[in-house]
Amino acid sequence: MPLGKEEKSGPLAVAVAAEVRAAMGRARVSGNQLSKLTGMSQNYIATRLRDEAAFTISDIQRICDALKEDYRAIFLAATDRLSEETNTNTEGQD
Repeated sequence: MPLGKEEKSGPLAVAVAAEVRAAMGRARVSGNQLSKLTGMSQNYIATRLRDEAAFTISDIQRICDALKEDYRAIFLAATDRLSEETNTNTEGQD
């Protein structure tokens, strides 16, 4: 992968970003506010919330600390979401 070019988010990263968006909604925090709370740039966060790049594990920890969310709950909900989507996409293929 060339330097400066980020790999597109895979299914798990997309599910994690969806859970981050849900956590932001629960906390009523905008992307701009999250940027200020975490010290990450607004562009960095926005790119990841649009699923154009993946959050790192360190990012998720900082975001969860800022939103007072349990990072384990974010990952568990993301894996549950991914499992549900996988099951929905494979139903009726037998």
